[in-house]
Amino acid sequence: MSELEQTYLTPEGAEELRRELQELIEVRRPALAQKLKEAVAEGDLRENANYQDAKEQQAFIEGRIQYLENLLRSAVIITETEQDGTVRVGSTVTYREEGMDEDETFKIVGAAEANPREGKISGKSPIGAALLGHKKGDRVRVETPSGEIVLKIKKVE
Repeated sequence: MSELEQTYLTPEGAEELRRELQELIEVRRPALAQKLKEAVAEGDLRENANYQDAKEQQAFIEGRIQYLENLLRSAVIITETEQDGTVRVGSTVTYREEGMDEDETFKIVGAAEANPREGKISGKSPIGAALLGHKKGDRVRVETPSGEIVLKIKKVE
């Protein structure tokens, strides 16, 4: 499996997904089983909205459990690596877009835990992929959906 096909998680991201999985298995699945039991007791299942709703929720939860179990089983957990100043998955990068006045800082993470609002972008995103392998001082051209931009890397941690 190539590096871009591999799923990477930070230790914090893996722990967050483990907590979600535990919540689904230990809390939401049993609660939904009870809801299904009560809906079945109501009678005719063909016109029972509570039953149909519970079945849809059950399908979603079971799918999410399976996804999380597979993801956590196969993911590579990013450990602290030697800091040689090269942008890697797990690096925190500060850069400035050419023509802008403010720096932006993001942590490069695997796609499964990317959340730009929390300052985490995927190494597979246009900006994340373009930054990988570069160092402080490098100018990086990035093809984004809105056109090409140039970023100057200010700091790599």
